[in-house]
Amino acid sequence: MLSKNVKYVLFGLVALLVGYMIYDAVSEPGIKDLKGTYKEVAMYRNENNTGPIVRIYAVTVTDTLWDEMEKYGDYMLYTKYGTTRVYFFPEGQPAPTQVFPKRPNFDQKYEKTCLAMYEKDAMSQVTFQRKPFAQPTAAERQELIVGAK
Repeated sequence: MLSKNVKYVLFGLVALLVGYMIYDAVSEPGIKDLKGTYKEVAMYRNENNTGPIVRIYAVTVTDTLWDEMEKYGDYMLYTKYGTTRVYFFPEGQPAPTQVFPKRPNFDQKYEKTCLAMYEKDAMSQVTFQRKPFAQPTAAERQELIVGAK
């Protein structure tokens, strides 16, 4: 039999360990810790639970903090071998209220106001594009053709 003191010490250590585990679980950074305000206005998730899961979000933002937008995308749900795509729109401007599984994922009239797109694909590769629907300028097209700069 263990003495009372040893039992109290072991109980105290277990209580400290459980307390630390709870603190660690609730103190993880999340979307609420990001600068700016993010509001999800549309979401799509396919009903396929046996194959790749596709998640598509339309989110309005109050500020164009590119790093914060990318972090927001990192915080979104992702399933291995699935795809998560987040489109960012400025708050107060037209944004889609419905997104679709096939590209384009929303009505083309909203492409002008799309600030950025975050995508995590089936191989966990992250792509973050600013102004994904903007047409390249003549100088940018020349740069792509010639490979200058």
